[in-house]
Amino acid sequence: MLQLFWDNAKSQRSAVPIRDLLIAKMKAVRFHGSSGRATLSVDEIDLRRPVSGQILIRVYATAVTPGEIEWYPTWHTSSGAPRVHAVPGHEFSGIIEEVAPDVTEFKKGEAVYGFNSWFSDGACAEYCLTTAVEIARKPATLDHTQAAAVPISGLTAWQALFDHGKLQSGQKVLIHGGAGGVGTFAIQLAVWKGAFVSTTVSGANIKFVRQLGAREVIDYRKTRFEEVAKGTDLILDVVGGNTLQRSFESIKDGGKVVTVATSSESTEDPRVKAAFFLMEANRQQLEELSKLIDQGAIRPIISHVLPLNDAARAYFPTDKSNPGKTVLRVLS
Repeated sequence: MLQLFWDNAKSQRSAVPIRDLLIAKMKAVRFHGSSGRATLSVDEIDLRRPVSGQILIRVYATAVTPGEIEWYPTWHTSSGAPRVHAVPGHEFSGIIEEVAPDVTEFKKGEAVYGFNSWFSDGACAEYCLTTAVEIARKPATLDHTQAAAVPISGLTAWQALFDHGKLQSGQKVLIHGGAGGVGTFAIQLAVWKGAFVSTTVSGANIKFVRQLGAREVIDYRKTRFEEVAKGTDLILDVVGGNTLQRSFESIKDGGKVVTVATSSESTEDPRVKAAFFLMEANRQQLEELSKLIDQGAIRPIISHVLPLNDAARAYFPTDKSNPGKTVLRVLS
């Protein structure tokens, strides 16, 4: 019956509730234009069923990374060819709608959160496709809107601090951009690890990051961080540019700089090449984040919650002062 519905309902939606049946069409946000001159619209597009290794997610919420507009995969396929009409938003929380026959780790109806490949259509849509390594069961203490803000920022902070930075208890870490999506998780994870946390923020966010556990807070508009944050074992940079270059001069002997600034990806500077990394899929680490969230050790920080139809406000924000991430609510 489901297959027949899928094959024949190409031109119209069913009166059956969307949560109960797969549909042939779905609402999705899509980019148009080109990098630097992008626009977006909410369109009706074809919904693809999962093939080998894939899982279809009914998206309840997706978090926004405005910088995605400039990412290489947004405008290119994995083979390097031009890409058009990409669906953004690669982290999400939702319910599994269907799994491919060879997927055994998850089943239909489970509440999960995670992300999907930058080169695939993202989660600013009613449904998205992902794989088992890219998702984990949603933290029990979070609703879907809160959970959607965790996967990319949480995994990036975890891998930066622990996989690449090798942060240990008692060490000092300086986190640039402590009020951002990655920064808020990095502060909390470093505190949980037992590190001394220093961070750079604007003056408006000083009290907020202290509440997250930062012990040394630097207003980057008034003070050069290298004049304050001395003897640093690890610097986590999400800014790039001059901030990153100055960071190399600020660590102690044997210290490390780790950066996720996308402007560093194509550099030839050997120091930057060694410091830069891209977050990778890791279900075990997502599960660890879920445990810490449910234990109350860390929490997501959300700046705004908007409906999917307001995606343009999320990707082209006029107010960037609030800490945390913007989340688009897809299904209430």
